[in-house]
Amino acid sequence: MTQPLAYIHPNAKIAENVVVEPFSTIYQDVEIGEGTWIGPNVTIFPGARIGKNCRIFPGAVISAIPQDLKFDGEETVTIIGDNTTIRECVTINRGTKDKFKTEVGKNCLLMAYVHIAHDCMVEDNCVIANSVQVAGHVHIGEFARIGGACAIHQFVKIGKHVMISGGSLIRKDVPPFTKSAREPLSYVGVNSIGLRRSGFSDEQVNLIQDVYRYIFLKGFNTSEALANIEQDIAATPERDEIVEFIRSAERGIIKGPI
Repeated sequence: MTQPLAYIHPNAKIAENVVVEPFSTIYQDVEIGEGTWIGPNVTIFPGARIGKNCRIFPGAVISAIPQDLKFDGEETVTIIGDNTTIRECVTINRGTKDKFKTEVGKNCLLMAYVHIAHDCMVEDNCVIANSVQVAGHVHIGEFARIGGACAIHQFVKIGKHVMISGGSLIRKDVPPFTKSAREPLSYVGVNSIGLRRSGFSDEQVNLIQDVYRYIFLKGFNTSEALANIEQDIAATPERDEIVEFIRSAERGIIKGPI
């Protein structure tokens, strides 16, 4: 299934039914799972671990060395989960000695010109729109939706099921289940439509909204809000996810409504 004008290093491990189109280059120490399509003019450097049934479009560069002056040639990897689509000219750099890997989960869509820097973690089922630039050490939770042309500061954490407006500058952590927009980036509500599409009940959505009223709307500081949430709202996985995320937010969280 390999076109004669493609180059594949003899030590690369290519599974059955992989298609490699013309002018693509696959280096040694690369593994590609069954059913994956590698479009023309794709470059896959050492350390790439690409799952099954992925689609990688022209111009993508996977597992290039990090753009990090501290990188010292250590052996690291880039992991791409099954059924993930990587569109034109996406770049994904492999890890450094911090985490030794950069990882994109299963069933993700990375649109054209996205950059994922070293040591990032993108969990399953994320959609990252065109030209989003993700700096090093960023963690993006599952089912996140990030609008086009966003710029994400290094070490930022983005929670599960968030929706972030296009063109945003993301300097602080974004708590789970929220929508955010404006400049500076601010909370603009709970991602209720996205949550219901993902199977959350009205009861779960209402509880999440109650939690965020304490955090953003009732005039408490963060410590007071978390204490009152734990006192007033019964424990659920969603409540605990929000509380733990905010408690561990080393960069602080985004602002409340402006």
